Amino acid sequence: MDDSPKRPEHGVAGIPADAITVRFVRASGPGGQHVNKVSTAVQLRVSLDAAGLSRGARARLERQVPGQINREGELVINAQRFRSQLRNREDALQRLTELVTKARSAPKPRIPTAPSAAEKRQRRDDKRRSGALKQLRRKPERGD
Repeated sequence: MDDSPKRPEHGVAGIPADAITVRFVRASGPGGQHVNKVSTAVQLRVSLDAAGLSRGARARLERQVPGQINREGELVINAQRFRSQLRNREDALQRLTELVTKARSAPKPRIPTAPSAAEKRQRRDDKRRSGALKQLRRKPERGD
């Protein structure tokens, strides 16, 4: 089996197929004699320039997985969880889909809220009760 780069037939998660490169490499780890003969691990590379992501989505993706983006601007996903080349390829494509979907959804802006008057009162009461309980734990004063 050759380990030359291949392109998927169709795009994944809205990324065009020409931006994705799939390469089969030898997996590391245990596996006996078989592991030295067969290229079951998958290395998926996505050119972020050609992926068609918005500026915000690309920035979120780069923050999400900074160690998986190389100097050429490619997202690199290594999949070797399974012993089958097909399952590793599906795993890599699934992980790509999850990453891109998460990056495309903008985070909901946080709206700061102030505690209500009732919450402030409750906190004060709790603090008073706690302080009173600690007072009771003290050693009694000697009243000679």
